[in-house]
Amino acid sequence: MLSALTISQAHDKLKKKEISSVELTTSCIERIESVDKKLNAVVHRNFDRALIEAKKIDTAGKFDTPLTGIPYLAKDVYCEAGIPTTACSNMLRNKDYIPPFDSTTTKRLKAAGAISIGKTNTDEFTMGASTETSCYGVTRNPWDTSRVAGGSSGGSAAAVSADEALFALGTDTGGSIRQPASFCGISGIRPTYGRTSRYGVMSMASSLDTIGPMCKSIEDLAIVLEAIAGKDMMDGTTSEKPVEPYSKLLRKDVQGLRIGLPKEYFIDGIHPDVEQCVRAATETMKSLGAKIVDISLPHTKYAVATYYILCPCEVSSNMARYDGIRYGHTPNKPKDLIDYYQRARSEGFGAEVKRRIMIGTYALSAGYYDAYYVKAQKVRTLIRKDFDDAFSKVDLILSPVSPHTAFTIGANSNDPVAMYLEDVFTIAQVMAGIPCLSVPCGYSKEGLPIGLQMMGPQWGEAGLLSAAYAYQNATEWQRKKPHVS
Repeated sequence: MLSALTISQAHDKLKKKEISSVELTTSCIERIESVDKKLNAVVHRNFDRALIEAKKIDTAGKFDTPLTGIPYLAKDVYCEAGIPTTACSNMLRNKDYIPPFDSTTTKRLKAAGAISIGKTNTDEFTMGASTETSCYGVTRNPWDTSRVAGGSSGGSAAAVSADEALFALGTDTGGSIRQPASFCGISGIRPTYGRTSRYGVMSMASSLDTIGPMCKSIEDLAIVLEAIAGKDMMDGTTSEKPVEPYSKLLRKDVQGLRIGLPKEYFIDGIHPDVEQCVRAATETMKSLGAKIVDISLPHTKYAVATYYILCPCEVSSNMARYDGIRYGHTPNKPKDLIDYYQRARSEGFGAEVKRRIMIGTYALSAGYYDAYYVKAQKVRTLIRKDFDDAFSKVDLILSPVSPHTAFTIGANSNDPVAMYLEDVFTIAQVMAGIPCLSVPCGYSKEGLPIGLQMMGPQWGEAGLLSAAYAYQNATEWQRKKPHVS
């Protein structure tokens, strides 16, 4: 099955003319049609356009970049001209919203010759940790369809894990690339804030949102990140710092690397299989030449509370544009303008979006701004300082991605706080704006994937990817595939 290839494997075959881009794209399309009824990972399909692009590439016969002729999927918050983009919300689904422009990321991928074949499921406007808030319904985990694929980029993770595409795009605000990557047994990276452009990607929390790839291998992550990273004049938060040739800097050893193990990430309640796999991964890194150092990140315990003040505040601001006038759902026969606004938002948004809007609006209101928002920003600075101090002593930090494996669908549906606590290991890095990734490091006794989280200093993607590449080359975890058909 050609769709099971990695990007580097497929590129090699395309260059040698052993396969064509049409054959590769067709294989992904057939795989989606075969298994996605069980998974619900792909919510929009643009197969006809993808095949036309593949034929053009085959006719040209030039596979100049590693991504030329490679089919991929994008999370349903990336704008692509002429393709429905709904953020998996009835606010936009009811309007059949089709963007007239491309996001910077999809434009750069197109320039590199990659072929978009559709959009993947996500929690509504990326608010959630399981895709259960999507208006299209939950995405199921390919390893066990009674369990979630994670969120909010659960559709992208499930699709890559099930070989529906060679890679997919996700977004990570509080762990939404790393957690689903861990749950589905693939690799995913959240780059340094400002390393990749957010232009044309629907916002949830603008100072926290980061976009990145989800792939079958660390080498593939390096290839895609290299293509999409860099300064963008359409996004003032992107850095002018040059993009390193990540794929050419990968090494198979970590000799002399100092790796920190933060005690705050090995807490009571962590699943024993998760801790065992992460500890074993640490020993593997040690055998490859790394030095293990015990460290502390003392303000980690405040990360979830801080995030769930700052994030809803930004949600409140960003969701204001969806009023049914500028964007969004149009109510039927409103009585007056006030009724129009109320019904546009109450009918268009789901429960989790409304919850975050209300929390954020309250925290930003007169009399509460200083008590909540300003104080949370001060704590965010302390969390960032923890990482700055740690990276003066170590080169890399290891931890679990999640305290457990993928949970059963519906397990946390009626408990928003329990769902928020899913982000306990993936939020502090967001506050600091540092790069971090998830790489498979084992399986539970039930056969469910477990991810290892690696964190690096700001702009340290090259070293982070290289260390993960060395680990992946020393293990076999990424080679295992789910049995879904």
